[in-house]
Amino acid sequence: MANFLAKLFIKDHENTSDSAVRKQYGKLAGIVGILSNGLLCAMKIIIGFVTGSIAIVADGINNLADASSSIITLIGFKLAAAPEDKNHPYGHARIEYLTGLFISVLIIVLGLQLLRSSFDKVLHPDPLSFRYMTVIILVIAIGIKVWQAFFNISLGKKINSVALMATGADSRNDVIATTAVLLSIIIGKLFHLQLDGYMGCLVALFIIWSGIQLIRETSSPLLGEAPDQELVDAIADTVLSQEGIIGIHDLVVHNYGPGKIFASIHIEVDAKGNLMESHDRIDNIERLIKKELNIEFTAHMDPVDLNNPLIERLHHEILVAVKPFAGVKSIHDLRIVPGNTHTNVIFDAVLSSDCATDEKELCRCVEAHLKKIDPHYYVVITFDRAYTEL
Repeated sequence: MANFLAKLFIKDHENTSDSAVRKQYGKLAGIVGILSNGLLCAMKIIIGFVTGSIAIVADGINNLADASSSIITLIGFKLAAAPEDKNHPYGHARIEYLTGLFISVLIIVLGLQLLRSSFDKVLHPDPLSFRYMTVIILVIAIGIKVWQAFFNISLGKKINSVALMATGADSRNDVIATTAVLLSIIIGKLFHLQLDGYMGCLVALFIIWSGIQLIRETSSPLLGEAPDQELVDAIADTVLSQEGIIGIHDLVVHNYGPGKIFASIHIEVDAKGNLMESHDRIDNIERLIKKELNIEFTAHMDPVDLNNPLIERLHHEILVAVKPFAGVKSIHDLRIVPGNTHTNVIFDAVLSSDCATDEKELCRCVEAHLKKIDPHYYVVITFDRAYTEL
């Protein structure tokens, strides 16, 4: 159904990297959410007041929050599609993340209000009026929410939208909440137990928990989460597949929102090769990454001396020296600078993001190891943190 509606209402629906197309996806999801959640809200609140069920009213207000969230989603996608300007040279795509965060906070606030009302119902229970129409409406509501969950999650995966994935997860949680309300009504009818207030509390707690989970998911991109490993692998595979590339390191990926990814990398080439040819090769790789992965890509060219036996030996000895230290992923840019009284052995060491190795101790141990080869060696290490898993 999601694909059918996308084909029906969205022009060029397959071009999901285009901000205008993403805006149309957000508009479609928002309108569908407003209409379906508005209908559910009206149905549940009316039935809740007729039967005197606080749990049904709570579930209906939750649907009202979902309808409000759909309105926010509409506005968020529209603002996120705004072009770059002087104050925001990387665009406004992160507004989509802020939209998801705002929706999450709204869910928690409503959950707290519902918890208070439901707890009052536990202290002062009122008899419920059982009606088969109530059961039928709640069953219909569950069916609509199941469809909403699949619809939003499907669209979210298609355009890689955190906001729509969060909306889909919220709909999935609503299925559980409404099912709990339905069970409380059926149990009350069969066993004459007043569970309405208790189920209302459970629904409210579930809404609060869902909001907290959604805050974690939607705030992570804003805090600078690690790039998706599939994207990292795609960049690495594309670069390394080109002729004349020896190796890569120092890949950094910055996400400024869906469709707004910037990345930089160091590419190793033969130091004895033609400089202009290597530079041209690097330029071609930058354009290729832009075309195939839609990433603004900058590459730094690192010349590597492939025919220096001393470099090869020192590289091997350094790897032996750093092996006992956990978290040292690799070394690169090894070079030797001789002087009158000492010789500098300079290189970069890449440490994992969670590495607890003492850098001074590591430097001391490497230098001590190399001095066994030549007492004039002096080690200079630049420590890099691994932002990606290459």
